[in-house]
This record gives sequence, structure tokens and C-alpha cells, in this order.
Amino acid sequence: MRIIFIGPPGAGKGTQAKLLLSWLGIPQLSTGDMLREVMQQDTALARWIARNLNAGNLAPDHLVMRIVAERLNEADCRHGCLFDGFPRTLVQAQLLDEHLARSFDQVDVVLALTVDPEMLVSRLLRRAETEDRADDNIETIQRRLFVYQEQTAPLLDYYGQRQQLVTVDGMQAPEKVFQAIQIAIQEHRTAQN
Repeated sequence: MRIIFIGPPGAGKGTQAKLLLSWLGIPQLSTGDMLREVMQQDTALARWIARNLNAGNLAPDHLVMRIVAERLNEADCRHGCLFDGFPRTLVQAQLLDEHLARSFDQVDVVLALTVDPEMLVSRLLRRAETEDRADDNIETIQRRLFVYQEQTAPLLDYYGQRQQLVTVDGMQAPEKVFQAIQIAIQEHRTAQN
């Protein structure tokens, strides 16, 4: 099963991903983690990526797709995966669809976590304190939320038109959010059989 999480920064995708991965036994493809791993390298590309991401910008579509495609070719992804933080733009969604179609595959379900903007800012500032994340200050948070609305939110229509989108209220307690996600996936599996 190939699942995409969509949601603004701070919506709880990371928390829910951990629960979902344990439940389904599939690997997580977190582009944020993959990009942070690249940024640890001592290369010009790593420094360029770090400057852009720390300013609240998204990494270029072609670069992200290349990283994702390499990861999808690994053996543990053959039976599915959870895309966390990817795709973030319509171009990335189209590139992913094209990549999967080459192996007669597709995205199974897209989970969209919705959270009020004020709650997002509060969550991100709290995360900045607890996780010591340099990329979570108020200016960068506001920039990331703006970039999400401009570039990622259109994916809701894209996947909605393909009947792949399930919206989940991310304002609930984490266990309630996870229950809603489980129900959505079980309903999708039932519909596929």
C-alpha cells in the first residue's frame, strides 16, 4: 500500500506516521529526513539545500524526486511505503505518478491532516523548544505555512479529483486521529477488494 500524508507543517504527520508504520509494517519515506541527511554532508549541494530549507523554501522538485526515486528502488519499498512530506507540489505529484506508472503502480490513498493555523504555529514553536530545531522560528514558520498554502494545498484538489483523498481532523487527540486514519485505510482496502 502506498500512502501519502498531506498537511501543513505542525499538523502531526510525523506522530501519525510512526503509529501507521508500526500498524502496517511499511517503510516511511520522509523527504524532510532525507534532505536533512543530505545537509549533514560537507558539499556545496548540502550547503545550498540548508540555506534554502532554513529560509522556509522548498527543495527543487527534480532534486526531491531523484532522492525519492532512489529510495523507492530499495527492496523494502516493493510492497508499499508511507510518503511523509512528499509530494509537496503539483509537479512532484505528477512526477511521482509518472514514476509509479512505469512499474504499473499508483498511490493508494492520500491522507490530509487539517489543523487550524493558530494551532499549527503553537505546535511548531513548542517543537522548536523541545527538539532544538533551528528551522522552527516564528518567521520561518510563517514562511513555511505560506509556502504550504501556495504550493502544497493545491494537491488536495489534485488527489480529490482522483478519488484518492481522505481528510482527517488533526485537531483531535493523537489517538483519535490515528483511529480515523485506520478507518480510512480499512475502508480503502475494502473498496479495493
